[in-house]
Amino acid sequence: MANDTSKPSSNKQSIDNLKTSGFERRMSIAKTSLNIGRRWAGNSVSGMFLNKEARTARNQAFMEAQANYLASELGKLKGSVVKIGQMLAIYGEHILPPEITRALQTLNDDTATLSWPTIELTLRELLGEKLNELDVDPTPIGTASLAQVHRATVIATGEQVVLKIQYPGVADAINSDLALFKQLLKVSNIVPQTRSLDAWFEEIRDLLHHEVDYEAEAMTTERFYDRLSHDPRYVVPKINRTYSKKRLLCMSYEPGITVVSEALQLLPHERRNAIGQAAIEVMMKEIFVWGEMQTDPNFGNYLVRVSDSDDGIDKLVLLDFGAIREFDNHLLTIAHGLLKAGYRHDHQAMKLAMRGYDFFDSMSEKVRSDIASLFLLATEPFSDPATNLNIPADCLDKNNRYIWANSKLHSRLSSAATRAMQSFEFNLPPKEFMFISRKFIGAYTFLTVLDAYTDSNKLVKPYL
Repeated sequence: MANDTSKPSSNKQSIDNLKTSGFERRMSIAKTSLNIGRRWAGNSVSGMFLNKEARTARNQAFMEAQANYLASELGKLKGSVVKIGQMLAIYGEHILPPEITRALQTLNDDTATLSWPTIELTLRELLGEKLNELDVDPTPIGTASLAQVHRATVIATGEQVVLKIQYPGVADAINSDLALFKQLLKVSNIVPQTRSLDAWFEEIRDLLHHEVDYEAEAMTTERFYDRLSHDPRYVVPKINRTYSKKRLLCMSYEPGITVVSEALQLLPHERRNAIGQAAIEVMMKEIFVWGEMQTDPNFGNYLVRVSDSDDGIDKLVLLDFGAIREFDNHLLTIAHGLLKAGYRHDHQAMKLAMRGYDFFDSMSEKVRSDIASLFLLATEPFSDPATNLNIPADCLDKNNRYIWANSKLHSRLSSAATRAMQSFEFNLPPKEFMFISRKFIGAYTFLTVLDAYTDSNKLVKPYL
């Protein structure tokens, strides 16, 4: 969640409390379920006399409307219901209709703020008399589905900090929210109830319980702070333990501009290249050195601190270490083999690298070959241009650096993946690969927005 330097919106709605009691949330979701169920029945009856083509078009439009209504109602609840919807939008492409995915992608963290008296009461309950040591700005600088961020000053030292304050009751509502969300999908008949869906709900449950544990997030943030403190290209907030609790995180205020800000686009191209290279390098270290990854590729989790001088170093500010996933050595060995094969653009090596992982081993030879081709395409930006003659000519500059904005890689991958899925006995990919894949898609988007050029040799050779 960004502690951006921009001013918070003054016209944002403020509310005095959240519907965090099980009864309130059940009533709200039950009403949504009832309305969707009623509409679904009405649509089925009124479409009985249409021909097949007209009925298909009508059902698609109806599904779109239902999905948007679902997202709209969920957005009013805040808390983990919103987060569940967002996670399903991110990781559910393989199990949800596209209309649902698109609608859930509209769920926005930046909704109504919790009023200052309620936040102050929460802080008083968490900190007691220690709250008197802080001068807290009552206007939040950021809101999310699970928490709200306020700037503060430590009165004795003048230290500028931010307080990430978890909304009261959201942690206790996670399990019931998940049950309600599953029931809503079941009643609305929007999504087929499968074991894959059950497995994803269990994964989301684990992720959410981890994300509301700010003691765990504090430790993770400190690990990343130690890892990157000697590299001038990165800034990680420093945790202030004096004012941190299980439901409250206090850390240094780290200003910066957003990834999509115009000021960033106006930087000289080589400086943007350096920022892009730094962003992708830290992702490589997460997978191949540290074995744990920040799995939320949201732009709000990054800021850029632009240097005042032309020859200074622009810094990437890394925020929000709540959605961290650890990977075991077996998976990391597989991933390392896939990267090595991708760098050399070697189809046979890619197939060999896939061995030893149940998901790939259960595939037929034809399917494994198709997936290997898909992985070769996915690793195009990390391949050696001297070996990979399939890189489009307009995707390399004169120094053989990869031009992300010209690559259209996401759309090329999407169409290749769709073809591959149609050709075989497709099962939902392992969660770990979904996380890594989503992180790479986030990186593709980030580097495309920056219009950065990156050097695959510098990125990959250290890990070969």
